[in-house]
Amino acid sequence: MSQVFMRFPGGKLKALTLSYDDGVEQDRKLIEIMKKYGLKGTFNLNSGLYAPEGTVYPKGQIHRRMTEAEVSVVYAQEGIEVAVHGFTHPWLDHMPVNMCTKDLIDDREKLESQFGVMVRGMAYPFGTYSDEVVDCMKSVGIVYSRTVESSHHFDMPHDWMRLPATCHHNDPELMELARRFVEESSWGRPYMFYLWGHSYEFEENDNWEVIEEFAEYVSGRDDIWHATNIEIYDYQDAFKQLQFSVDGSIVHNPTAYELWFFLNGKEYSIKPGETLKTV
Repeated sequence: MSQVFMRFPGGKLKALTLSYDDGVEQDRKLIEIMKKYGLKGTFNLNSGLYAPEGTVYPKGQIHRRMTEAEVSVVYAQEGIEVAVHGFTHPWLDHMPVNMCTKDLIDDREKLESQFGVMVRGMAYPFGTYSDEVVDCMKSVGIVYSRTVESSHHFDMPHDWMRLPATCHHNDPELMELARRFVEESSWGRPYMFYLWGHSYEFEENDNWEVIEEFAEYVSGRDDIWHATNIEIYDYQDAFKQLQFSVDGSIVHNPTAYELWFFLNGKEYSIKPGETLKTV
């Protein structure tokens, strides 16, 4: 019986990504830690709620949004994706469809203009959603959206529009899950670890060591692909477009991606537009 499993770029078996919300000042420190250890991730921004230029926060305030000028610099870095989080961080599932659609498209349009990139990802404000909200997202070109649900597993997503995370960074099982992710055999299946949170929580709880320990532990491993949310989505989407003959002996790649896969005990890579014979 033929067995086909996706592999990530370079033939890697596992992928790891981060997702952090709200565009707060503490993201600066988080990004420094990510860069130190080679991690990548996605920051979900409310482009209608930037702090006014020159804002000075009172001493002790934890949730400190950045200004538009600050945001434009902080997230314009390699290995960082910006994504929609609602223009005004609303309860989308309580809004009329037309207002929900406008809020999403306003956020997407603003972010695309601000960063000069196409924005197709999202995280649900407050973690709430409905089938109507999902339809609104699809109508404005959003291809994935993260929930606040924790799966505690590493399976590749089957529904990117209702995307669960592996866990939040304050989950008491964080490091045990990290150890399982690193050490466990996937029996050939690709694994993804998805971590989410708000960086201001590290300051609020005085526990920056949590993300530092996690980042150090998962970094520098040859079998882990560190990527943004959209990079993983696009790669899996491209893999699904591979065309196989009935017996798997002929494979065609109609996409613009070089793709890796494991077929009947052997690893292959196939370049864009290439047709490959496996026997």
